[in-house]
Amino acid sequence: MGIIEKIREIEAEMARTQKNKATEYHLGQLKAKIAKLRTQLLEPPKGSSGGGEGFEVTKFGHGRVALIGFPRFAFSDLNKHVIFLKNLTEENVGKSTLLTMLTGTHSEAASYEFTTLTCIPGIIHYNDTKIQLLDLPGIIEGASEGKGRGRQVIAVSKSSDIVLMVLDASKSEGHRQILTKELEAVGLRLNKRPPQIYFKKKKTGGISFNSTMPLTHVDEKLCYQILHEYKIHNAEVLFREDATVDELIDVIEGNRKYMKCIYVYNKIDVIGIDDVDKLARQPNSVVISCNLKAGFTHTSPIILISIGKFTICSSMELGAINLISQDCKQTLNFDRLLAKMWEEMGLVRVYTKPQGQQPDFTDPVVLSADRGGCSVEDFCNHIHRSLVKDVKYVLVWGISARHYPQHCGLGHVLQDEDVVQIVKKKEKEEGGRGRFKSHSNAPARISDREKKAPLKT
Repeated sequence: MGIIEKIREIEAEMARTQKNKATEYHLGQLKAKIAKLRTQLLEPPKGSSGGGEGFEVTKFGHGRVALIGFPRFAFSDLNKHVIFLKNLTEENVGKSTLLTMLTGTHSEAASYEFTTLTCIPGIIHYNDTKIQLLDLPGIIEGASEGKGRGRQVIAVSKSSDIVLMVLDASKSEGHRQILTKELEAVGLRLNKRPPQIYFKKKKTGGISFNSTMPLTHVDEKLCYQILHEYKIHNAEVLFREDATVDELIDVIEGNRKYMKCIYVYNKIDVIGIDDVDKLARQPNSVVISCNLKAGFTHTSPIILISIGKFTICSSMELGAINLISQDCKQTLNFDRLLAKMWEEMGLVRVYTKPQGQQPDFTDPVVLSADRGGCSVEDFCNHIHRSLVKDVKYVLVWGISARHYPQHCGLGHVLQDEDVVQIVKKKEKEEGGRGRFKSHSNAPARISDREKKAPLKT
């Protein structure tokens, strides 16, 4: 029996088991077994040479964003109250079109399945920074098991700073749940923080179980059974929050990746204004349209309705909308999408100021909390590794400074658009000057001294 068959068998057993106080220990053991099997599923097969066509691309720029979504699907679940022409929208979710419009990089877009077969990179120039955008092939159900190059797609997603999950606004909410399930099956945790659980293996001493607050999901017996499933008999476990069984398993596995995700709902021009309002108010969600251009003709009057930070065109009557300009690049709510990406990535631009000169606002040093940190020491290491030991203090202008300029040390945390001037230590002259000399030039040994000539009498 293969690993996939074992996982399905355990999932079927979990579905048959009733959830109550008597079965929670059994369910906890089954969840631990599934986590172990999925970890084995991600491991490369033994004896593999490791050759073949590469899928990953070289990192470039100050951040990396991955586009993931479904391939082509049928239009069976569209809102029946909306009438539109078929040539108004694409049959894919629009990842390739979004990459082309944001970066200018051509990515083939067509109406057949799996138009994108490899990773296509592009560069977004935004706020004096360069952000790498990756267009990945569509993910299908079962991608965590290797279907449709799903493992390669998810592996590239793990190397990104944030994930843009591109969804079709006219489809059901089940597509988002399927994608989230496939990503969580391979260890990606979207919009979650690491659980506050301290776990450390030991050589002897047994299992030490403690908590700083009352636990409602996990008790000592359940923790022991899960650890024994992993063949761990000596460890120290400390709960600092009321965590669940799944979070405890994630800590024991130790290979989970916690990432930020933005849910991008494309094609909002084919649904009603109430549905757009509902999608826009969901957390971590942005609504856009790659097809709604500035030039179009209509059979009925058009009303511009503003919702928050975007504008939607709505017709008085349901009529046909045809595009008349394919070269027009004005799209709907792309500025909000870029602002949301910038906010989630948490990039910090720091400008340098040489002594006695004006600051250089053309080429900032870009820092990030996820990529090394945003302190003055991280800023110096970004310039050169040997600069930290020569720093005496720094002068800071900007949001992080209490007054201008502020003398700061290496532990000061910088904010976006701060200006920093580094003051180095002065090199000490050997021996000092005048009567402050620390040593003379005379030889150290008496035998090496020059003998003076005898005085004339």
